[in-house]
Amino acid sequence: MKWLTGALIAVIVLLQYRLWLSADGVSELSRLDQAVERQKGENAELEERNEQLMAEVADLKSGMDAIEERARSELGMIGRNETFYQVVPVRPRTSLPTRTEPHTQTAAR
Repeated sequence: MKWLTGALIAVIVLLQYRLWLSADGVSELSRLDQAVERQKGENAELEERNEQLMAEVADLKSGMDAIEERARSELGMIGRNETFYQVVPVRPRTSLPTRTEPHTQTAAR
């Protein structure tokens, strides 16, 4: 009977060792939980992006307003009865080198 109790205690100790201290025990479980949380966050961001893209596709399919807006912003297109004015910023004048005093050379004798 004593050997059976000793064997059961040894099995329990080995199982506890494997659970708490081995590479595939509690530390691995913690690492996997963190990886799952990171992946959930990434999935949420991607789902939001997909929803925005689906809304944009629906806009493009349903009307000409979205198509016209894209053509204007991305391709620089203008309408038939419109006039395009391009405002060019004024460049600052580059200053020319100023002449302060004429250079004189003195020869050393």
